[in-house]
Amino acid sequence: MPRAFITGITGQDGSYLAELLLAHGYDVHGSVRPGAPLSGPRIEHLAADPALHGRRLILHHVDLADTGDMRLALETAAPDEVYHLAGQSHIGLSYEIPEATCELSAMGTLRLLEALRGLPRPPRLFNASSSAIFGRPACSPQDEQTPIIPVSPYGCAKAFATHTVRVYRDSFSVFACNGIMYNHESPRRGTRFVTRKICQAAAAIRAGKQHELMLGDLDAKRDWGHARDYVRAMWLILRQEEPEDYVIATGQLHSVRDVLDISFAIAGVDWHPYVRQDQRLLRPFEPVDLVGNPAKARARLGWEPTTSFRDTIREMTEAEMTRFSHE
Repeated sequence: MPRAFITGITGQDGSYLAELLLAHGYDVHGSVRPGAPLSGPRIEHLAADPALHGRRLILHHVDLADTGDMRLALETAAPDEVYHLAGQSHIGLSYEIPEATCELSAMGTLRLLEALRGLPRPPRLFNASSSAIFGRPACSPQDEQTPIIPVSPYGCAKAFATHTVRVYRDSFSVFACNGIMYNHESPRRGTRFVTRKICQAAAAIRAGKQHELMLGDLDAKRDWGHARDYVRAMWLILRQEEPEDYVIATGQLHSVRDVLDISFAIAGVDWHPYVRQDQRLLRPFEPVDLVGNPAKARARLGWEPTTSFRDTIREMTEAEMTRFSHE
């Protein structure tokens, strides 16, 4: 039975990946920050299953700032595959806490690579990189050869991690891959992210529990997919014979205004009377035409996104509406 270790298992991607791997017959180990509950809300349905918890799903408190702590957890788990998803993942927040962002996303990746390199049988590693490494790219769409020129603290941290994975792959023959992930959403997305914020507001306004929605640039565009599709790409990347990097994206751009139109239409509410612009939510360097070219993933992995942008926003909005109907 294959065995995997997921850092950040209680996050959006970690929870979907845990479900996928368990369905494929894996034993799944996961790391949780010291002091945090071992079972967060995104995986409580898994942890509550006596057939899984403590048997095929084992959770560990691990300090990603401590190489020895990580090495001990990995020695205990003895995984065949490691999926490194942990880190501060909000670009806007990285301007407020740049040191913590770099500590988690940059140095945490380096420490993990060092811990893996010291194991008798190093497992395969997937590292969750980000489209933020491209900053404000001169070409669109972006692929695996696009120059890395980040413009945010988060992008800088991810660029360091991405390059470091490549160094360890080339210099130490570690089977290590980067998945350059474009934005991917779901009902499990954090509430700081604009898609979840909008979907939550649409449902709350419909229920009479919210009367205003503060947003930044309504014309900002992103390449948005569904997290379920993206974790499947992570798994496929580690199925390949050779370690390589892959852009994981839909290849389509949509605006914040598009999210508003779809989400509020599903809720049966006109968004225009409720939305206000907050200058504090505008980023110093807003990415332009940050859209990925997934041709390599399509050709090598046989990967295609299966959930459309509209269906993703619909699922998120309906989940919020269901939640408010139960309150």
